[in-house]
Amino acid sequence: MADKFLDKWEPFRDMLNLRADMDRFFKSFFSGFPEEKEGFWSPVIDIEEDNENYIVKAELPGMKKEDIKVTVRDNVLSISGERKQEKETKDKTFHRIERSYGKFSRTISLPSTVDSNKIKATYKDGVLNITLPKLEEEKPRQIDVEIK
Repeated sequence: MADKFLDKWEPFRDMLNLRADMDRFFKSFFSGFPEEKEGFWSPVIDIEEDNENYIVKAELPGMKKEDIKVTVRDNVLSISGERKQEKETKDKTFHRIERSYGKFSRTISLPSTVDSNKIKATYKDGVLNITLPKLEEEKPRQIDVEIK
């Protein structure tokens, strides 16, 4: 028992032990959830507005336009698709894999001022641009007032 008091305190060892305990905790916590074979990721988006339109830009690098689906239903814009991973891995050694693969889905509630019949989407250089025109009566107007 006297030896216990003579042990040198090593804070880094204690931190590593704590990390190992936390890793075990989270591994056991999430083990009840089914794992998907392929990942589920979410692309980053920007939403802009000008006088005529709302513009949604989604980063989807490495995708083909055929693998992207854009729909509007009940004033909700949905962007979904799948980025496929290379299946041919013979004679390859991966040192790091950071890119996300698999299915994705993003939904955005649209304001009632969007003219959903005139929505257009383009995909170029890995960026999906969706133009959502505003209804005519909702566009800001300038009224010139004559000063007398």
